[in-house]
Amino acid sequence: MRTTSYDAVIVGGGHNGLTAAAYLARAGRSVLVLERLDRTGGAAVSTQAFAGVDARLSRYSYLVSLLPQKIVDDLGLRFAVRKREVSSYTPTRRGGRDTGLLVERSAAATRESFARLTGDDREFEAWQRFYGSTQRLAERVFPTLTEPLPSRGELRERIGDAAAWEAFFERPLGEIVEATFADDLVRGVVLTDGLIGTFASAHDPSLRQNRCFLYHVIGGGTGDWDVPVGGMGALTDALAGAARTAGAELATGCEATAIATDGRTAEVTYRTADGEATVAARHVLVGASPQALAELLGDPAPEPAEGAQLKVNMLLRRLPRLKDRDVDPRQAFAGTFHIAEDYGQLETAYRQAAAGELPQAPPSEIYCHSLTDPSILGADLVRDGYQTLTLFGLHAPARLFAADNDSARDALLKATVAQLDAVLDEPLADVLATDADGRPCIEAKTPLDLERDLRLPGGNIFHRDLSFPYASEQAGRWGVETAHSNVLLCGAGAVRGGGVSGIPGHNAAMAVLEA
Repeated sequence: MRTTSYDAVIVGGGHNGLTAAAYLARAGRSVLVLERLDRTGGAAVSTQAFAGVDARLSRYSYLVSLLPQKIVDDLGLRFAVRKREVSSYTPTRRGGRDTGLLVERSAAATRESFARLTGDDREFEAWQRFYGSTQRLAERVFPTLTEPLPSRGELRERIGDAAAWEAFFERPLGEIVEATFADDLVRGVVLTDGLIGTFASAHDPSLRQNRCFLYHVIGGGTGDWDVPVGGMGALTDALAGAARTAGAELATGCEATAIATDGRTAEVTYRTADGEATVAARHVLVGASPQALAELLGDPAPEPAEGAQLKVNMLLRRLPRLKDRDVDPRQAFAGTFHIAEDYGQLETAYRQAAAGELPQAPPSEIYCHSLTDPSILGADLVRDGYQTLTLFGLHAPARLFAADNDSARDALLKATVAQLDAVLDEPLADVLATDADGRPCIEAKTPLDLERDLRLPGGNIFHRDLSFPYASEQAGRWGVETAHSNVLLCGAGAVRGGGVSGIPGHNAAMAVLEA
């Protein structure tokens, strides 16, 4: 029979909730995790997405950058990532020929690709200076994410670079991009990191694009986006194992419905297939969104910040041929393959979506997990040359799908595939695998689909707009505190949340252990 009182009850068994559970249980606290679904993992899961096909795709989140090695080491996780030798490839047409920009780990090879595209070394040298600056930023900012929140002044002092602070923390990202680079394609490659799941223009005065950009270039102190070996589910399986081994109880199929607290003790009511139950706790940690937390407490909910992405999973019989014959498809798809993401194209797509229209040339980026980690495919698929593709579409805000989600999804997917087909030497449809029922192996998720599947408010993959990683009046010591002293936010909506990081889970656990 389950205990009716715990030191900590954690609402939500996503990667952050599991991280918090593992830390607290290892510290000797009694911990219960309540997960609504029949499995843990949240958005960081591996799934057999296509009927009868032995391929386990990272269905929602798919790459790792922000997970600190500290968390892996602290919790003894048996989990690994692999580096990608190619950062990105962006196809284009210049001077009547099909070409593209290939950014590799090799600076010499990247210089040659820039020279082929632009005719000289100026853009490459600007690129090196720009990303040298973000590298220094990453080295100084990333270690602070698992420390108590610094003040704004403390973080600025720690960065120690007034020009970088001004460029990335004070002025719209578009200003430094335009001042640094002349080529429209190069500008677009840089800007995309500010638009992942974030609906903004390059010059948005709110700086939400800057905050998104920052989290995309500081991960691990390097900014590298790595491939999780075994898929994203390998991480959450390892976290669940660490939590259980330390003594935490993980209860799936248990949906929290209410939290009552007097600031010293709390009660969590939850629903199971057998009815309703209540459990007491000294602390409650909520891995769900701020909107869900408010609903559980009976408080007024904050306005959700809408998501703005189309997520597409695919399985191919082989990689498609490219019109650019100077690059091998295995190189082009190994990193981030940019589609319709020139700077001007991104701004046009934003304006069209802001006006309530589906972008005519939807921007997106693609990568092939199985090139770096074939373990997600069955042996027969590997032998026969099958590959996965993951596509993440930008500037697809939830508002575009409100009237008719299914029709808008189909229309946007068709337009997005058309943009990809424009740079391929054969239609994508010709290389798509089929499932056991003969259907093409392609699935698309809109923000409204993510809201339905994962309870993401407005389909926002960050739960709400990202915050700069410094303290505000409301942030508290760790960025996880709420108006109730024994109720903490340990999900992506915490300060320094967003992405697959475990950082909010770590920080919420630290706040409990300090109490």
